[in-house]
Amino acid sequence: MVDDAWQPLADPFVEGAYATVKGQVRTHVLHQQLLRHLPPAPASVLDVGGGAGHQSLPLARLGYDVTILDPSAAMLAKAEDRVAQEPHAVRSRIGLVQAAGESAVEVTDGRQFSAVLCHGVLMYLPTPDPLVEVLCRCVEPGGVVSVMALNAATMAVRPALEGRWADALAGFDADSEIGVLGASTRGDTVEHLSELLRRGGVEAEDWYGVWLFSDWIDLPLASTDVEAVAEVELRASLRDPYRQLSRVFHLVGRARS
Repeated sequence: MVDDAWQPLADPFVEGAYATVKGQVRTHVLHQQLLRHLPPAPASVLDVGGGAGHQSLPLARLGYDVTILDPSAAMLAKAEDRVAQEPHAVRSRIGLVQAAGESAVEVTDGRQFSAVLCHGVLMYLPTPDPLVEVLCRCVEPGGVVSVMALNAATMAVRPALEGRWADALAGFDADSEIGVLGASTRGDTVEHLSELLRRGGVEAEDWYGVWLFSDWIDLPLASTDVEAVAEVELRASLRDPYRQLSRVFHLVGRARS
């Protein structure tokens, strides 16, 4: 592709955001939640907007057959570098495809996967509808669709904690904001995305929080017990009212057989 909008953000995401306490917690919490729903390896996984493979590479290590699809050549180059460091058995289970998520059906020749992941992508789109429809078309009957989205219900929290009170007041009715990396992001609700999945033949099975405590406070990596933070976040992600207050949410659906 000629234009790669993600090229300037590839390093901040991979070497920056994912390397922080918050980034490591995201990967751990989502991984544990996914394992509650995924079929056993070597089931096939399509990671739409999978970037550098932070979520799907751990699945490949467990024996899953993974395809990472992303529109950004810069992000896929990061994925390629990370995959190259893996043993041959893991490398052989990972494929990289450069394409927009909306063209996933065409570029995979209509293949259907046991699980379709789309984490942290919908928030950068003006509307989730077209991509969610494609995700549902890419999953096989009885398979899993996993979506992580920005929680539209908590838009006022970050500006309030930062003392930006006018922004916090606006946040109660806002559906978008400027994210920590400077990109515009849009919020969704569990209810709306569940309805979009249902229209595509996928029934919502469960939903979880992802970031609560580690998103609202700055945790220095050098002095933080990341495993302890991750376990607290995982516990919070499974129950109300904590999951409702999370910065992002993780929705898992299952395609009708």
